[in-house]
Amino acid sequence: MSVISLGDWAGDGTPAGAWRVARRPTISIMPARSGSTGVSTRARRLTMRYAATGVMITALAVGGAMPALSQDAGDYPQWRGPNRDGAAAGFAAPTNWPRRLTEHWQVETGRGYATPILIGNRVFTFGRIDTDEVAMALDAGTGAVEWRTAYNAPYRQNAGTQRHGPGPKSTPLYHDGRLFTLGINGVVSAFDADTGALLWQKPAQSSEPLYATSLSPVADGTRVILHVGGHDDGALTAYTADTGAVAWEWRGDGPAYASPMVALLNGVRQVVTVTQTKVVGVDANDGQLLWERPWVSRSTNNSITPIIDGNEVIVTGHELGVIRFRPLQVNDRWTTETIWQTDDVSMFMSNPVLSGDTLYGMSHLRAGQFFALDAASGETLWRTEGREATNSSVVMADDLLFLLNNDGDLVVARTDRDGFSQITRYEVAESATWAQPAISGNRLFIKDEAHVTLWTIN
Repeated sequence: MSVISLGDWAGDGTPAGAWRVARRPTISIMPARSGSTGVSTRARRLTMRYAATGVMITALAVGGAMPALSQDAGDYPQWRGPNRDGAAAGFAAPTNWPRRLTEHWQVETGRGYATPILIGNRVFTFGRIDTDEVAMALDAGTGAVEWRTAYNAPYRQNAGTQRHGPGPKSTPLYHDGRLFTLGINGVVSAFDADTGALLWQKPAQSSEPLYATSLSPVADGTRVILHVGGHDDGALTAYTADTGAVAWEWRGDGPAYASPMVALLNGVRQVVTVTQTKVVGVDANDGQLLWERPWVSRSTNNSITPIIDGNEVIVTGHELGVIRFRPLQVNDRWTTETIWQTDDVSMFMSNPVLSGDTLYGMSHLRAGQFFALDAASGETLWRTEGREATNSSVVMADDLLFLLNNDGDLVVARTDRDGFSQITRYEVAESATWAQPAISGNRLFIKDEAHVTLWTIN
């Protein structure tokens, strides 16, 4: 195992969550112990300069012996899966569902709600241990730590963030051999996915969202896109993936907690995201605003990633109901046209999934209701009575729904337009489970408050 540790970040009197590098950080990489999973002891010295801070970092890096990653159809490389739509690939339902799942390993990966992601036979995690934010690579079969990179990230919680702790809420992104993370206070990092070496890092902005940073990065070709900054002061930003250079920025609103999508709408490639007060589409090439419509949720906590269905967009928010609309370009000007809107259901932090012509999810109304809507008309097909859970993370696999409630219960149900059709239920954690699960084949990677556990359906 290689261990990378970066020195302290120190506050300079700026608002909570805004930090700068105040003294020279050191990176030390320790080779694996004899017989452990890791890299060879051959070492070389690396020197990296952060132009923004003038800090020189000298690292003693270890020569690599680990095999390069190879991707396959069962990968879960980012927030909400391969296509950022909550759908898992490569799952095959058992003929008979077991009474209980099989636990294979559990690893402490730190506090936070980041979904573990899977590339080939490697699991990447992102969490908080003490005052460090820690990225890890684990062997998917054994849970052995292949590399572990930590940097110090002081963070002061406010009253609005106490309940959910100081751990990062953003899921890592794997793209083109690199791992990209967004820390709780807005630190953007890029790591070599094979070795854990820090490739580049952007310090926190001078402001932060009311409820801490939560959205997850998305890739678009050679760029990685994030909405950085804070309340009333942010920038939807496209970074060049290999260097961290800013390709473009859009500063029309502060960030919310929903993650951006990249989509081709009416022939134009664009970034669609929910911001602090709006739903927007910006040109993916240069960041120019194409269209926007107001979207102000209760307590300014827009948290749900947009769903793209053809040339149309479905969004929801806390006590805002659900709306489906179509962005249109008329005489070189963009506008949006509402298809339908309903107040029957509404989502706070639980992202829905679209299965064919049906939208499934958990509404926060009546203390948590599972529901199904007709996606074409917005008609409510069914709702459970309520009090299901405070939150449920929904993943779709073929014609099944995996509903991970925040109390550690995993509900398995069929996608059924006629009513809620539960198949079985499993207990998969002893502490709270707010992170989305990652599902690949018969494997379920579950993140609780501080651990990742591999369960299989045998």
